[in-house]
Amino acid sequence: MYHMKKASVRDLRYHFAVIEEHLRSGEEIQITKRRRVIARLLPERPIAPPSPPDFPKMLQKIYGDKVNRVSGAELVAEQRGRH
Repeated sequence: MYHMKKASVRDLRYHFAVIEEHLRSGEEIQITKRRRVIARLLPERPIAPPSPPDFPKMLQKIYGDKVNRVSGAELVAEQRGRH
């Protein structure tokens, strides 16, 4: 069974390094004051960086086979009605 760690407000002040180790290892910490839980500290979840858009794939989806045969400038001219 998962046992949540508890730390008092005083522990936060004087023993934060120990609490930080628990957070870095993925544990959740309950903060207590006068033996009552007043808050929870949660470890930060890593956020994956967004992947860059795949522009060639997007162009292929929009324009189909024209992408391989026509330059970008020619596509813009075609959209503007200038052949």
